[in-house]
Amino acid sequence: MTEYAVTDPATGRLVRRFPTATDAEVDTAVEAAGRAFRAWRLRPVAERAAYLAAAAERYRADRERLAGIITREMGKTTAEALGEVDLCARIYDYYAQNAAAFTADRVLDVSHGTATVRTEPIGALLGIMPWNYPHYQVARFAAPNIALGNTVLLKHAPSCPESAGAVAGLLADAGLPEGVYTNLYATEAQCVRIIEHPAVQGVSLTGSERAGRAVGEVAGRAMKKTVLELGGSDPFIVLPDADLGRAVRAAVAGRMGNAGQACTASKRFIVLDEVYDAFVEGFVDAVARLRVGDPTEEGVDLGPLSSEAAAVHVAGQVADAVAHGATVLTGGGRPDRPGAFVEPTVLTGVAPGTRAYREEIFGPVAVVHRVATVDEAVELANDTPYGLGSVVFGEDEEAALAVADRLDVGMVSVNAPSRTQADLPFGGVKASGVGRELGEYGMAEFVNRKLLRTR
Repeated sequence: MTEYAVTDPATGRLVRRFPTATDAEVDTAVEAAGRAFRAWRLRPVAERAAYLAAAAERYRADRERLAGIITREMGKTTAEALGEVDLCARIYDYYAQNAAAFTADRVLDVSHGTATVRTEPIGALLGIMPWNYPHYQVARFAAPNIALGNTVLLKHAPSCPESAGAVAGLLADAGLPEGVYTNLYATEAQCVRIIEHPAVQGVSLTGSERAGRAVGEVAGRAMKKTVLELGGSDPFIVLPDADLGRAVRAAVAGRMGNAGQACTASKRFIVLDEVYDAFVEGFVDAVARLRVGDPTEEGVDLGPLSSEAAAVHVAGQVADAVAHGATVLTGGGRPDRPGAFVEPTVLTGVAPGTRAYREEIFGPVAVVHRVATVDEAVELANDTPYGLGSVVFGEDEEAALAVADRLDVGMVSVNAPSRTQADLPFGGVKASGVGRELGEYGMAEFVNRKLLRTR
C-alpha cells in the first residue's frame, strides 16, 4: 500500500502521515477534471494566462514557507530550495507571457484554397512527479497545460505530500476554477485506473526508467499520449584546450548540486590525457572542501539524500566499484552522524560492468575517466543506455560544438554546467525518455493540431 508521509532525511524523524485517496475519491476527481475541461478550454487564452501570472506572484510572496517544506521533505539546502521556488515563479510567468503566441493559429501556404492549423487542448492529463524537485517538476508540466486549456490531475511522490498540498493550495489561491488542477494522494494501481479513464487523454511522468516503462505500457494500451522524462548518466567532456578553472567550477556545480540528485547532473567526467592530472587535482580539492551538514544551516553545501534507502543505495554503488578495483580520491563513505548523508565522492578506475559504470548514480558521487583521443571520449560518452544531457568544455568553440554534435543526447551545454531555464526545451533520447518540456516545446505535446481547410 502506498503511504504518503513526510520523513525529515536530515534526522530520520517522521513528521506527518497523509491519508491515501480512496477509489471513490479518485473517480470523483477524474470526473470533475473532465467536466472542468469542457469549460476551461473555452476560456480565452489571455484569461487562462492571468491565472498563471497570479500563481507566479504567490510563489514569490510565499517563497520562504515553500522552501522550508522542500527542505523538510527531501533535504535540499535552504539556498537551493529558495532557488527552486524562484524558478517556479519564472516558469509560470513565462507561460503567462507567451501562451497567446504559442497557441496562435498558423496559416499554411497551400496551392488551393486556405489552410489553418489551430492548436487546441485535448482533455484532462495525469502528471506523476518525483521528489527531487517537488515544486519545479510540477510547474514545468502544469503551467503550459493549464495555459493551453487542459486540466491537470497530479500524483506526487509519496515522500512529498506536503509540497503536493502546497502546490494545490497555491493554485487555488490564484483563483483556478475547481477541477482545473487537482492533487491526488493516489496509489500506483489508482494511476492505472486514471490513465484508462476516457476523460484522461495523456500522462506525463518524470522519474525512473522502470516507472517510465510501466506507465508507457499502460498508456500505450489505452492509446493515451505520453511524455516521459526519465534517468540520465550525463557525460562531462574536458577537451585539451579547456579553461580548467571554469571546468572545475562547473564540474562541482553540475555534479554536487541538489546533493547529486538530478537526472541532468553531470555524472561521468571524461577527460583528455593532456589535462587529466590538472583537472583531477583541482576537482578533488574542490569536492573535498564541500561542507556537508544540516540543510537549514547557512554555509552548508550539501544536505542529506532524500531518504535512508537512497543513501544506502548510493553507498552500495560506491562499495561495488571499489570492490572491483576503483580508487576513491575523496569521500567514499557516510559521515558519522544521524540522517541520510553521503560524503561527496570522486572515483577513478571504475570498471565496465560494475554498477557505478552502468547505472545512474543519484547522489554526490563523480566518476572520472581518462581518455587518449576525442574519438575515445565520444565513444565512452555514448556508451550508456541514457541520453539526456551533457557538457563539453573547450576554448575552441567550433571544435567543442563538433564534439557536441556527435553525442547521442537531448541537450548539450558548451562551457557551462547543465542548467534549466523556462525558455529552453528539456528532454532526452534512448532510455532517458520521450517528449519535451519547457520553452515553446512544453506547450506542443498535449495538443490537437487541428487542420481547418477551405476550398
